[in-house]
Amino acid sequence: MNKHELIHEIRKASIRLDSHDDLDALVDAVGDAQIVLLGEASHGTSEFYSLRMELSKRLIERKGFSFLAVEGDWPSCYSLNRYVKNAPDAPATVRDAQQSFNRWPTWMWANRETAELAEWLRDFNTNRSEQERVGFYGLDMYSLWESMEAVIKYLEETNAPELIKAKRAFACFEPYSQEGQTYGMAATYLSETCEEEVVKLLTTLQERRFRDVPDQEAELSAELNALVAVNAERYYRSMVRGGNDSWNIRDTHMVDALNQLMKFHGQGAKAIIWEHNTHIGDARATDMAREGMVNVGQLVREQYGRENCYAIGFGTHRGTVIAAREWGAPLEVLPVPEALHNSWEDMMHRAGAHNQILFLGPENPYFQTTVGHRAIGVVYYPEYERGNYVPSNMAQRYDAFVYVDETHALEPMVVEEVIV
Repeated sequence: MNKHELIHEIRKASIRLDSHDDLDALVDAVGDAQIVLLGEASHGTSEFYSLRMELSKRLIERKGFSFLAVEGDWPSCYSLNRYVKNAPDAPATVRDAQQSFNRWPTWMWANRETAELAEWLRDFNTNRSEQERVGFYGLDMYSLWESMEAVIKYLEETNAPELIKAKRAFACFEPYSQEGQTYGMAATYLSETCEEEVVKLLTTLQERRFRDVPDQEAELSAELNALVAVNAERYYRSMVRGGNDSWNIRDTHMVDALNQLMKFHGQGAKAIIWEHNTHIGDARATDMAREGMVNVGQLVREQYGRENCYAIGFGTHRGTVIAAREWGAPLEVLPVPEALHNSWEDMMHRAGAHNQILFLGPENPYFQTTVGHRAIGVVYYPEYERGNYVPSNMAQRYDAFVYVDETHALEPMVVEEVIV
């Protein structure tokens, strides 16, 4: 099929996205799916956040989804989770809750759009029982030291006998000054590994959660923080060795954390996942598979069945984005150039220079062609745009695609200076 035919088929299979009410078609298409995965082509685009928020509201209200799980660290997201659930120990304001997002890139969750979502969730939860409240959780695993501190704090507060074992396990990491790469090098080249200690602690906390304790979610939090410690330890060791193991460890961890949340919420639990397209779009539909890489989208389809999952990719033709020019650098409002000729985003634009929703479907033969699909990271160089495109079979990667013709940078909280 040539590109002109593909553009024609995009016109036939898409609907205009002129208002949030048009998202109802996606809610209907989700059907009885247990897992809905909502992507984004960058971590700094306002429209991706706001559209996912409006879609999530509808899924929660009309389809009874149990929680949101995002590409964020467990400890910081748990602070926002306590806020949206009106918990007794919750921060007083959403801004207070967002102060916990102090790890670079802070703007991913310390932004106006996430604050609006949190306020909506808090209001929605107000008159619901504790068991019915919709939560907000982080699936990621970069918070090794913060997670260890959270476990110690919780065990101290509950006078738990496991405290001694936890302190012993985490003392192993003390010489590395909260530097994951330093630990990884020592573990790899000097065989100074803390693996055995953190695995034993996780096993202990997993057994503890089945006891009769007053705050089951706090117990779950301690267990997941220990899981972060186990997998982050593996992640930093794998980074030093190189290759794709670190990616696979991270995405497998995120699915492990999701599985624990599904079990915690019980039979009939339903999850909405917010992550970058590179995580929620099935890796087998890209060149990642050839490199031996897996991702969240692939793993949840394999574990829950494709019929029980619905993946929605997001993309844009041009606009602005919040990103940085190197890791740890100040965030900037950067231009997003017009999509490369014959890329997926270019063909969506040529099919209609307006916002639209495209229903792909695994059996649709017209969208089985492999095309370049843009992915923007937290580190972004608009001048070298050609390297940001991932060869993708769109019908296999997603079930639907939300296209915004022109997007704008999200609005970060004043955590760090924004360069314009």
